[in-house]
Amino acid sequence: MIPPQAVSGSNLTFSTIEPGIGLQAALAKSPGEVLEIIKRSGLRGRGGAGFPTSIKWNLAASTAAEAKYVICNADEGEPGTFKDRVILADYADLVFEGMTIGALVIGARHGIVYLRAEYAYLRPHLEAVLQRRREAGRLGQRVGGREGFDFDIEVRMGAGAYVCGEETALIESLEGHRGEPRNRPPFPIDTGYLGRPTIVNNVETFAWVVAILAWGAEWFRSHGTNKSTGYKLFSVSGDCARPGVYEFPMGITVAELLRQVGGEGAKAVQVGGASGQCVPASHFDRTIAYEDIPTGGSIIVFGPQRDMLDVAENFLEFFVDESCGQCTPCREGVPKLLEGVRLLRNGKCSMAYLNQLCSLGETLQLASKCGLGQAAPNAFLSIVNHFRDEILGRT
Repeated sequence: MIPPQAVSGSNLTFSTIEPGIGLQAALAKSPGEVLEIIKRSGLRGRGGAGFPTSIKWNLAASTAAEAKYVICNADEGEPGTFKDRVILADYADLVFEGMTIGALVIGARHGIVYLRAEYAYLRPHLEAVLQRRREAGRLGQRVGGREGFDFDIEVRMGAGAYVCGEETALIESLEGHRGEPRNRPPFPIDTGYLGRPTIVNNVETFAWVVAILAWGAEWFRSHGTNKSTGYKLFSVSGDCARPGVYEFPMGITVAELLRQVGGEGAKAVQVGGASGQCVPASHFDRTIAYEDIPTGGSIIVFGPQRDMLDVAENFLEFFVDESCGQCTPCREGVPKLLEGVRLLRNGKCSMAYLNQLCSLGETLQLASKCGLGQAAPNAFLSIVNHFRDEILGRT
C-alpha cells in the first residue's frame, strides 16, 4: 500500500502496477462484468467534473451505433496542474490500457488521445509506447487474443486553447472546427465525435481504471470517502517547501495536505486551479472531495506575503485571454470583472460597485454556456468573500 505522502512519479500507486494485468483481468470478463466492477469502485472522473465513470460508460454502451469512440482528454491546460504530464511520461501504458478497457465496455474500435499542444515533446514517447503495445498484441486486431475485439489508438495534437479541455469543444477541435463548446443536449455519449457515441475521460481516470481492474473495486473503495472513493493525484505548487505531484486519498483536509507539502503557514490555497476556489486559512479544516471542495488536481499555495488582489487579477487576465467569445455572459462579463479588480487596485471601486461585480459574477456562473465562463468568476468571488478587508483597504 502506498502511503498518503507519496510524491513524484516514481512513488505513485501506478508504479506498482505491471502493464497488462488490468487488461488481462478485463478480457477474462464480459463487458457488463467489467462495467459492474467500475461501478462498485465508485470511480468518478479525475478531470474535475467528477461525473461517475460507470454511468458515462454504461450510457455509451447502451447506445446502438455502427461506430463508437474512446477519447482521452490530455489537454491539461488548467493553471497549476501538471500531474497528467507525469502520468503520460511515466505510465502511458496504463492510460492506453484504460482506454482499451473502456473500448471493450462500450464496443469501440478507435481511440484518440487529444494531447495538449505544449506537450508535443511527449508525442514521440507516446507513439513508441503505442507501437510496443501493438507488437505485444494489446492493440490492433484481436486485442489480447479476444476474437472480435479490434481496437487501436492514435495521438492528435491540440492547438493550445484552454477551452478545448471542455469535452464538446475538444470534439469540435478533433473534427477540424474551431474549438467551441456545443449546446447540450445531445451529449457525447450518444452524439459525440463524428456524431457517434463517444466517451471522453481524463488521463488520470483511465489510469485508475487499470488499477481497479488489477486490484479490485473493494481496494479502491477502501480509500477516500463514501461519495469520493479512492486516491487522487494532486499538482502542488506555490509557497510551500515541497512542491510536486502527490497522491492522497480523497477526503484529505486542506490542513493535512499543507502539512505534507510544507505549507503550514499559508494564507490561502487555490483548490482546482484558476477555475477553482480560494480557501482561506480559517477554512483549512475543509476536505478535498466532491461533496466539499472538488478539484481536478491543482493546489496552489499562497503564503502570507501574497497580495490576493494580484491573485484575482492574474486569474481574470487568464480567462479574458482564453474565452472563446461565443456566449455574451463570458465574452462581456469576464473583462468587466477584470476592470473592477483594477479599479479596486487604484482605490476607485465603491462598495456598491463591488457588490454589483459580485452579482455579475454570480450571473456568469448561471448563464455562461460552458464551464469556462461558469468557473471564471470563482476565484474572484471567493477572494472578495474571504479577503474583503484586505482588498478594500486600498481605498
